[in-house]
Amino acid sequence: MNEEIAVRISELVSEKNYNAIKKELCELYPTDVAEIMSEIEPEKRHLVFRLLGKTLAAETFVEMDSDMQFELLKAFTDQELRSIIDELYLDDTVDIIEEMPANVVKRILASTDAETRKKINELLSYPEDSAGSIMTVEFVSLRADMTLSEALDKIRATGFDKETIYTCYVTDTNRHLIGVTSVREILLSKAERIRDIMTTNVIKVNTHDDKEEVTEKLREYGLIALPVTDAEERLVGIVTFDDAMDVISEENEEDIQIMAAITPSDTPYLRQSVTKIWLSRIPWLLLLMISATLTGSIILSFENSLAVLPALTAFIPMIMGTGGNSGSQASVSVTRAISHGEIVFSDIFRVIWKELRISLLCALTLAVANFAKIILWDMLLMGSEGVTVTVALIVSLTLAFTIIAAKIIGASLPILASKLKLDPAVMASPLITTLVDAVSLLVYLATANALLDRI
Repeated sequence: MNEEIAVRISELVSEKNYNAIKKELCELYPTDVAEIMSEIEPEKRHLVFRLLGKTLAAETFVEMDSDMQFELLKAFTDQELRSIIDELYLDDTVDIIEEMPANVVKRILASTDAETRKKINELLSYPEDSAGSIMTVEFVSLRADMTLSEALDKIRATGFDKETIYTCYVTDTNRHLIGVTSVREILLSKAERIRDIMTTNVIKVNTHDDKEEVTEKLREYGLIALPVTDAEERLVGIVTFDDAMDVISEENEEDIQIMAAITPSDTPYLRQSVTKIWLSRIPWLLLLMISATLTGSIILSFENSLAVLPALTAFIPMIMGTGGNSGSQASVSVTRAISHGEIVFSDIFRVIWKELRISLLCALTLAVANFAKIILWDMLLMGSEGVTVTVALIVSLTLAFTIIAAKIIGASLPILASKLKLDPAVMASPLITTLVDAVSLLVYLATANALLDRI
C-alpha cells in the first residue's frame, strides 16, 4: 500500500502538484510517511519533506533511518534544521546526534539555544547502557501544595512541550521526587490539593541503572513512564514506554546476532563495509573452527572401538545433532528466563534439577524411538551391514546419556555467564552447540567403548 502511495507521490512531484501531495501525506501517520519517503527517489525526497507541516515533519524525521536523516540534514538550511530540532523531544535529538558524524552534530548543536545544548550534553554524558542515556527531561512537575485547579492550569500551559502529560510527578523546592499522580486523578478527584491525591510510594530508577532493568521494571509494573532520579534523589527525567520498546528491540537484535555468532553492530547492514562485516564474523568462525577440532581428537582417541564396530560411525551425526539441539533448547529457555528476571544465580540448582527431570523424559522417549527405528528400518527394511541389536542398544543408551548431559550443560552455562556479567545469549550461540557436540561425542564413544568391553 505504501509503495503505491510512494509511486503516486513521485508522479505528483513530477507534475508539481504540491497541494495534492500535502493533502495525501497529512492524513497519514508519521511511521507511514517515513516508509513512503524511503520509497521515493532521493532527489525528490527533500522536496516532499519540505511540504510536511512542522509537527508531522518532526515526527516523521524521528521515524526515519539514520541514512535518510543524514541525507536530509545535509540538504536542510540552518533555518529548516532549527525548525525541526525545535519540534523534537530532547531524547530523540540525542538519539539522532549519536548516529551522525561530527560535522552534522556541530550543525545540530549550533541550531539550539544554550539551555538546550546543556541538556543535550548532560544526556550524552551518561553511560551508553544506563537509564540516563534513554530518558527524556520533558515531563510535568507539580508541587504538593498546588490546588488541583492550579495543577491543571500548569499542565495546559506547559503540556505541549512534554513527551507525556498523563503521569505527573510531584517534587519539592529542591526537585526531590516526593510523589506521583495522574491527570485522571486530578480531573476526577474532589480533593483540594495535590498532596491529598498523590502516591508517595514511587517506583523509580537511578540514572546509572542498566536500561534493560528499567524496561523490565516498566513491564513488571505496567507503567507508561518511569521517573529517573540522580544520586541525591532529585528528579532529572523519565523513561517512557516507547523508549523501553526501542531498548527491547535493540537488545533482541543484539541477542540474535550473538546467537548467530556475529559481533553485534548498530550500523544497518547495507551501510557496513565488507571489511567490517568480515571482522564481525571471522573471530567467531575461528573460535568455532578451533573448538570443533576437539571432536576430531575424540574420534581419533576411540578409533579402536570404531574399528571393532564400524557401524557406530554412521550414528555420530545423529547423536551430535540431537545433543546439540537438546542443549540449545535448554539454553534458550534459561536465557529467556534470565532476561525476564525469572532466574538468578541462586536458582541454578533448582534449574538443574528441573532440567534433569525433563532430560530423563526426553531421553527415554527418544531412546525408545531410536531403538525401534534402528531395528525396524536399518536392520529389517534396509538390511544395513553391521547394524545389529547390540548397535541399536549402544546407540540408544548413549543417546539417552547424551541428552541428559546436553540439557544440564545448556541450562547451566547461561546462568554462569550471567553471574560472570557476560551476556547469557552468548551461551545460546553456536559456541554452546560446539561444546555440546564434543560432550555428546565423548559420551557416545566412551559409553560404546565400555559396553563393547563387557560384551
